[in-house]
Amino acid sequence: MLITRVANVDITWHKDVVTSPRISHEFDLTLEDKSVLRAIEQLNFIQMKPARDGEERLPAAPNAPAIIPEECSAENNSVTVAWQPPPTSYVEGYVLELDNGSGGEFREVYCGKETICTVDGLHFNSMYNARVKAFNSTGEGEYSELIGLQTAEVAWFTFDPCLSPPELQFSEDNCTVSCEGYEHRVALGSVGFSRGIHYWEFSINRYDSDTDPSFGIARLDVAKDQMLGKDDKGWSMYIDRQRSWFMHGSVHEQRSEGGIQPGSTVGVLLDLDRHQLSFYVNEEPQGPIAFQDLYGVFYPAVSLNRGVSVTLHTAIDPPSDSDES
Repeated sequence: MLITRVANVDITWHKDVVTSPRISHEFDLTLEDKSVLRAIEQLNFIQMKPARDGEERLPAAPNAPAIIPEECSAENNSVTVAWQPPPTSYVEGYVLELDNGSGGEFREVYCGKETICTVDGLHFNSMYNARVKAFNSTGEGEYSELIGLQTAEVAWFTFDPCLSPPELQFSEDNCTVSCEGYEHRVALGSVGFSRGIHYWEFSINRYDSDTDPSFGIARLDVAKDQMLGKDDKGWSMYIDRQRSWFMHGSVHEQRSEGGIQPGSTVGVLLDLDRHQLSFYVNEEPQGPIAFQDLYGVFYPAVSLNRGVSVTLHTAIDPPSDSDES
């Protein structure tokens, strides 16, 4: 009897009670990990120098930066160099070096934290090699690979109002200049030359007074409140309607017949390969070679006063007979 009852209870139990779990022990868990991954990507891992127990660990000297060729450029007589920081190095600054444009020794042209630098005032028609290295408190790293940048073959420039007296008036493009005062004032070009052959012209827009505009070259610190050539920082040819003279340090030399009028052109040929200066009027030589033994940095220059207006023309080839000078 008891056995029968136990058997019936067992059958009834299995009918009424479900022994398998109603909910699976397996379940889907989705974690939002984007913020964590973003934080990891922003971490800056740096290489450290090995240190003994008890010694302070210092960052290793930086690896070489990487030049970015597509962001480097050369325009006129300036070059721009851009680079990327070494990814696993601690960097406090960079040193940019250029050679002399003729394959000579490198010299430092920039030291700082920026990763792009423009260097102005270079030689025209020259190939400059550039390299950069990073540094920190431990020391300097290796140099980057070299990049070569070619400056313009011929010089393009304008007048520079910042280098000229306030009495002068310039056009919007800084290529035309005039003066309303009776005293001569000197206008300087925006670039200086120290090597190569350079030629530029002035066209005479207005010339309606008895005056002598003076054309030539000058040092940056030339006296700008008197005629070009009056001091020893200017070399010039001053000219009127009938004749011209060369002048340097107030010394007048080589009177030449032939003058200017509205529509005339005055050309200046600065040959720093031969270290000499020559002049042209309407593309014809005006007298012999004016000055020789010219060394250093020279800026295109002109002095004028009331009744005269001239326009500067650059990036042009010298007259064909200049090679015979």
